[in-house]
This record gives sequence, C-alpha cells and structure tokens, in this order.
Amino acid sequence: MKRTTLTMMMALALTTTAVTANDWKDGAKDAWIDGKVETTLLLNGNLNSFDINTDVKNGAVTLTGKVESDVDKALAEELVENLDGVTGVDNQLTVMASDSKAAGKDNSGLKDAKIATVVKTRLLFESEVSGTAIDVDAKNGVVTLQGEVESDAEKDLAVAIAKNTTDVSRVIDKLEVAQ
Repeated sequence: MKRTTLTMMMALALTTTAVTANDWKDGAKDAWIDGKVETTLLLNGNLNSFDINTDVKNGAVTLTGKVESDVDKALAEELVENLDGVTGVDNQLTVMASDSKAAGKDNSGLKDAKIATVVKTRLLFESEVSGTAIDVDAKNGVVTLQGEVESDAEKDLAVAIAKNTTDVSRVIDKLEVAQ
C-alpha cells in the first residue's frame, strides 16, 4: 500500500514537472518571438513602432495599436509574418489617416518604400546573406540589388529573396561577387 502510494505520488510529481517544463519552454519561445517582432518593428524606419503593440501566444502574433496608413498596416504584417517561429499574424492595427487624405497621396512611393524595407529586412534576417553589404532600391515594383557578396550562392539567394517578396514585379541584379 505504501509502495503504491509512493509510486503514484512520484508519477504525479514527474508528470507535473514535465508539463511545467513544456509550459516554460513554450512561454520562453513566445517571449523570444515577441522580442524579435518588437525589434523588427523598432528597426524599421517607415513605421512608428511605439504605437504598435504585440502579443504572442503559441507562435501566433497579434498586432494592435495605430498606424498612419493601409501601407503601414500591411508593412507591419508582412515584416512579422516573415520571421522565424511565427505561425500566424492577427493584424488588428487601426489606420488613423482619413480616406480622403490617403486618397490624395501618391501611394506608389509608399508602396516602393514598403517593398524596399521588406526586402532589406528579409536579407538582414537571412543568415546565409550579408544583408548589410547589399543596397536595396525599389521603383514601381522593380527592385534593384547592389553591393558585394561572398559567393554566387549568396548572390542567387539574395535575388531569390527579393523575387519572392510580395509586390515585386522584377529584380535587377547588380550584385558583385568578391574576388
């Protein structure tokens, strides 16, 4: 009887410890993802990240707060959804600009800025590409990559990242491989 009770208590203790360890692991992963999201938004010069709040649960990121335009809202979502570990994005950001004000703006410049920012961010987060050595420009959906890379493989990867970015119609490759 004592042995059975002791065995059951030991099994209960081990099970509780395992469940607690998994909760801590998941919580730590969510905190790590939240830190990456906050940093990405903060380092982006086109967004006022102080007006954007983030919450992460099981890898799903919820964005709340205020942005100035639909382009900013889409940019924030795209930056976040491309991060490692993010399983989904619930974009609840509120656009503060009035429709008449937004309609009067030339959105092509904003769209190109968004494209260039997303491509540059994706290059910076790719460990196989020296993103700091690559300049990214966008005009009318055409992305130009300039700079120096270490190998043909790095060059091909940088071009592929740019081509696979939303709203990019064409990529002009002016990258040079270091000798």
